Amino acid sequence: MTILALEFSSPQRSVALAHDGRVLATASETGERTTHAFAMIEKVLADAGLQRGQIEALVVGLGPGSYTGIRVALAIAQGWQLATGVKLLGISSADAIAAQALAEKCSGRASVVIDAQRGEFYRAAYEIGSDGGRETTALQIVTLEKLQAVAAAGEILIGPEVTRWFPDGQTIFPTAAALAGLAAGRTDFTPGEKLEPIYLRETTFVKLAAQR
Repeated sequence: MTILALEFSSPQRSVALAHDGRVLATASETGERTTHAFAMIEKVLADAGLQRGQIEALVVGLGPGSYTGIRVALAIAQGWQLATGVKLLGISSADAIAAQALAEKCSGRASVVIDAQRGEFYRAAYEIGSDGGRETTALQIVTLEKLQAVAAAGEILIGPEVTRWFPDGQTIFPTAAALAGLAAGRTDFTPGEKLEPIYLRETTFVKLAAQR
């Protein structure tokens, strides 16, 4: 199966094209506020010598992470499905970080750390070995103090911006190539309207007082 992967949840956005688990081409950008999504998509297609119509499935990183980046990826995937009927799959960006950690020779017990704003963090623990990243603690929102205790216990902290708070941590971004690898062999595709970003906080709205 030919898969296009979109991972826009972190400051490093990337696109990958893979066929039957083998990555054919990748493109990425870092630091820009604007995501040049279609430029990256066209680049990987050109590099792989494929056309848009040959893409059989899209996989999207669902975060947690950049609200705007994730929404851009979802909008592209949903529009693509409406236009072509392509299969869609959403995967946690934390899982992608764990998978990328293995590719970068990081192994052992590690916590994926992603900034959750408000002085809090998303954290999921993994046992990273030759067979990939096995989640041992589900994704949850934790305090800085909790992460400090985890680090003091000897656990590796990994993530897109983890060294902002933990200089001994390892900067690892979720990549589209890692997403494509995780998607290989999966068959649990989903309709576009059911793809949702991963946010652990309930959405709340505050009604403004009537103006006099």
